[in-house]
Amino acid sequence: MPAPEHLAVVIPARNEEKLLPASLASVATAAQTLREQYGIPATVTVVLDSCTDGSLNVVTGLQPAWAPELELSTVEGSFGLVGAARAAGIDAQPQRPGLWIATTDADTVVPRDWLVRQCRLAGAGYGLILGTVVPDAADLSARELAVWELQHVLEEGHPYIHGANLGFSAAAYRRAGGFAPLEAHEDVDLVARIKATGTAWIATDETRVITSGRRDGRAPEGFSRFLSQLLAR
Repeated sequence: MPAPEHLAVVIPARNEEKLLPASLASVATAAQTLREQYGIPATVTVVLDSCTDGSLNVVTGLQPAWAPELELSTVEGSFGLVGAARAAGIDAQPQRPGLWIATTDADTVVPRDWLVRQCRLAGAGYGLILGTVVPDAADLSARELAVWELQHVLEEGHPYIHGANLGFSAAAYRRAGGFAPLEAHEDVDLVARIKATGTAWIATDETRVITSGRRDGRAPEGFSRFLSQLLAR
């Protein structure tokens, strides 16, 4: 497939006022790096799902500083399901040719070259990119971090699927039918359907992101629960 012409980052958030600022700061840096290197514009959409804290204030407080170089917007609703929240953020994007979508989470920090690397891989012909996720070492003890590292081999061709680190063309997303309104594993479900359409894909460690190592995450069967179960062994 040709290199992306436009890029949209979609971030679901439910009561994430504490972690959202760092996540957005990292995404802004990645978007600015993309624009500097390739001239590709990016938009960032935060999907505020049933938020009762100051998450909206975090986003609105940042908007003046981001404009006009980078568009930061919100979608608000009571979606209740992470799959529905991710879908709402993508549905809010204008139907542009050459649109690439990157998804992450509000408790996740992405590297500076996160979007640059996705665009390079998209330009190489991949319509789906599966990235890796590691827990924030600051949230784990030395023993817990050692257990994590023992259980995970982060390399090219890895077996992991994380909604906190996905990239795909809007065309591939539409062909697959989009995110289903699932409470958990919406990422695994979507990836299976995109693969079934014959879209070229790659699982890579080149786009590795860092996610909070908390054990009280928002998704009932998300990364935080997986981490809790792993470290309890």
